[in-house]
Amino acid sequence: MRVGWVRLWQWAACGGIGLSLYAGWLTFDDIRDRASSERDISAACDGLVSGAAVMDLQGGMLRATGSDYDKSRLDVGRLPGSCTVYKVPGPDKSTSLFTLTVRVSSPSRPMQWIGDDNDLEPFRDSLGGQESDVTAIADRPEPWPIGDGTLGRYGNWYASVRAECGPGSRATAPKLLNVTARADYDDVSAADRARLARIARSAAGELIGRIGCQSELPALPAEPLPSVPSDLRPAQETDGSCKWFSRHVEEQGQGRLPDRALATPVPDASPIELCLLAVSPEQVGRIAQGLPDDAGESARRARTHSPWWLRTASYFGAEAHTVGFEARVGEDKIIAVGTAGHGGGAWWASSVCDGEPALHTLSSSYTYDNVLSPQTMSALFHAYVDDVTKRRGCTQVTYPEAKDFGTP
Repeated sequence: MRVGWVRLWQWAACGGIGLSLYAGWLTFDDIRDRASSERDISAACDGLVSGAAVMDLQGGMLRATGSDYDKSRLDVGRLPGSCTVYKVPGPDKSTSLFTLTVRVSSPSRPMQWIGDDNDLEPFRDSLGGQESDVTAIADRPEPWPIGDGTLGRYGNWYASVRAECGPGSRATAPKLLNVTARADYDDVSAADRARLARIARSAAGELIGRIGCQSELPALPAEPLPSVPSDLRPAQETDGSCKWFSRHVEEQGQGRLPDRALATPVPDASPIELCLLAVSPEQVGRIAQGLPDDAGESARRARTHSPWWLRTASYFGAEAHTVGFEARVGEDKIIAVGTAGHGGGAWWASSVCDGEPALHTLSSSYTYDNVLSPQTMSALFHAYVDDVTKRRGCTQVTYPEAKDFGTP
């Protein structure tokens, strides 16, 4: 009996040693796979990102890979560009995890777009074309400033860091660059939002050194980046970047104007300010009662796949030189600072703020500007520009002419 127990303990000991060796082999194999993945990620993004930082996203992972497709691999010598990283949960399985995008200023292509282009739509179509509250929640909410905004902006699934290349920069360096770190999965956590901001800032810091851009990046704020709201509020209760609109409605009346707003904070130093305005289904119904019969279809579409919205945006300093719109298919136009006018579903005015140029813009969704009278559009835009230029201490304000709003 005693011999049997001894043999049993011997077999158990051998089995335990075997399991320990197997576990150790798995641990070593996992470490090797992670190290290989980190190198692959860094190579795909041309050394701008830490593979370890990317693999810590979404709770961390053991295996990931960069795209083999040339257009999804970044080359610092050929900007703009981007790189995409895929999570590998198992054999022959991969899901998009992360994308890093680098954009640079150019005399021929805008960095900041305005107008009624489909890519600028803040709302997705109503599913199946059925009536729904399509403007209650923005699918692409307006980004918030990181800190005072001079470092960049962020959304719930991305962070964008900007850098202005100042005196002493290499002749080939752009005047302005933007690095965006984006999570390609749903339900991005607050911790991952912070990681994305750190990745974007680190990548921007590495990039400016390699391309000879003289720029000082502000530090990330010590406090966490709060989630960015996507629910629109009643316009008369709004604040921040849309506060001017609540005052305008109070003074001029609701009429056919939007009754919803999505505002962003407005730090004094922020180089970009954004305000989204939209029309609720109830307001569409009220407006439709006063429209001619041939405009009824536009109102019906506004409840489903073509909602009515407006967006105001101001760009200061280096950002003002990068604003443009699609003049026609395949033809982009950059707006010259100091000018005012209309094109591509947008209007713009110019000013000088703290000795630097600024552009102030109003974009309208397709067909909504036809619902509002020229006088209404002109008064609305003047109210916005008057507010932002007074608040920022701007001078030399140039407005579009009456004919730009359709007034004879």
